[in-house]
Amino acid sequence: MTTQVTVARAGTIGHEEYSLYSSMSEEELIQMAIEQSLTEDPAEQIAAQKTVTAAPPPSCQGESTDERQLRILHTSTPQCLLDPVVLVIKEGDETALQNMIQAGKNLAQPNKDGWLPLHEAAYYGQEGCLKLLHRAFPGTIDQRTLQEETALYLATNRGNIDCMRSLLQAGAEPDIANKARETPLYKACERKNSEAVQVLLQYNADVNHRCNRGWTALHEAVARNDLEIIELLLQGGAKVESTNCYGITSLFVAAESGHLEALRFLAKCGADINTQASDKASALYEASKNGHEKIVEFLLSQGADANKTNKDGFLPIHVASKKGYYEIVKMLLPVTSRTRIKRSGISPLHLAAERNHDDVLEELIDAGFDVNATLSFERSRLYEDRRTSVLYFAVFNNNVYSTELLLEAGADPNVDLINPLLISIRHGCLKTMKLLLDYGANINAYIASHPTTFPATVMFSMKYLVLLKYLMDMGCDANSCFTCSYGCGPHPPIEVRRDRYNDPVVNNANKIVQFCEMVSTPEMSRWAGPIIDVLLDYVGNVQLCSRLKEQIDSYEDWSNIKVKAEPPRPLAHLCRIKIRIVIEKNRLSLIDTLPLPRRLIRYLQYDSTQ
Repeated sequence: MTTQVTVARAGTIGHEEYSLYSSMSEEELIQMAIEQSLTEDPAEQIAAQKTVTAAPPPSCQGESTDERQLRILHTSTPQCLLDPVVLVIKEGDETALQNMIQAGKNLAQPNKDGWLPLHEAAYYGQEGCLKLLHRAFPGTIDQRTLQEETALYLATNRGNIDCMRSLLQAGAEPDIANKARETPLYKACERKNSEAVQVLLQYNADVNHRCNRGWTALHEAVARNDLEIIELLLQGGAKVESTNCYGITSLFVAAESGHLEALRFLAKCGADINTQASDKASALYEASKNGHEKIVEFLLSQGADANKTNKDGFLPIHVASKKGYYEIVKMLLPVTSRTRIKRSGISPLHLAAERNHDDVLEELIDAGFDVNATLSFERSRLYEDRRTSVLYFAVFNNNVYSTELLLEAGADPNVDLINPLLISIRHGCLKTMKLLLDYGANINAYIASHPTTFPATVMFSMKYLVLLKYLMDMGCDANSCFTCSYGCGPHPPIEVRRDRYNDPVVNNANKIVQFCEMVSTPEMSRWAGPIIDVLLDYVGNVQLCSRLKEQIDSYEDWSNIKVKAEPPRPLAHLCRIKIRIVIEKNRLSLIDTLPLPRRLIRYLQYDSTQ
């Protein structure tokens, strides 16, 4: 009950000078509200609550927060708590209002919200009351509320045409704006009220006035896709090339919003089809970004330039590929310059692969885009891993289909600083690894920024013994893991830091990291034995350095691994290693096709079922 009283007092009444309740205390008001609630019919109370909480009617869509609060207060304040003058105006009781005026009531005094009875009459659409108040107090015709709204603005906002005409005929200024610098004409366009627009234009309202966002009435009419009002404004002298504070014209608004009818009309009236905003984005670019196929089709039919870049150097085809708008990409392909794309430092292929838009990627490949296009240095440096190839994006996203698509089209898997094969190992995706290796990925890839004496492929697969074994089966270099510069001598202590994957990385300010150092880090030491065990199957006679022996000795169950490493290794094993070396790693995947006994093939493949 306290809330009801508070709402009533916070409304637009505020005429304390002649309010029935101005002399009542807070406690008295609360008591009165309680008594009223006890005597009211419950059904009426429910109806009143619904009135307060109901959604705004369609005519109120687009109103500001202040306007919405004002409307709620006007419609929800109980009649018994309304100011007597406001109540008389709301009910259109001209006789009672005339009596108040003749009795000397000062109706030119605003309430706490700056509202006059004249404003109330304009708001409620009571033309008779409005005329009475203007005759009695002519100097108030353009007086503003605290939100700087005139009676004309309020009448326009509410669609009270008769009140608008009366005010304009009485000399109301049509271009006084509210706090947001919105004039009555602007508000009429926002409300899609063509009759109100006609009335205001008849009284020479400024058709090119800008609100605080730089929007004109034409911008607003185009945003609402109201052709009738657009035509009225242009006939009234609206400048079709007027821009807002972001350099956006009305045609740009139509393209951005997907309003084809408004766009056609503006183009017919001579609007620049190649208009660009302050950030250099063209209308075609914006339509492509928002997926408006019909708009793109129309703009291109009118000669829109598909080779205008925005401030970041992106073309419409770039943003369409990024968003995955397949049909728009198809429309832009024939009219987009490959030279301009090259200058941008990024291919649409990169953007399609980055966002997993396989259909767009396929269309671009079919159109002949270079699958080996690389990012420019400026664009590559935006990525922490300094990626450059389209293939890297596909592998990074673990997109097997795109990866295969690019490889089949001739993508080079060995372009990037970090080989895509390493990323597939990180994902643990055996299918992607196989694809990359089948198309020539370097199985012994290294990372220049993290130098090691052994392949980075081994480093990335240490935690995944199945993947490590697969790489070894495919010919990865295992011998380098047992080459140690310290040999059986003492090793210096290991300093470990964390990389971005939270994996251990040996600090190597002055040297290259060795296998024994990597496998001895706290996180990897518990896997040292099994890792060494797998690697020993792919080398001949090797010597374990003192650190590797130390790691093996740390677990009693690993004692057999040290025995396994002791020379000489079995002759059959050495022969297997020799044959695999002769076959070469790029043919190991085809070992099944060799004219050899089945049992020997299984042995060469480390098939334990032989």
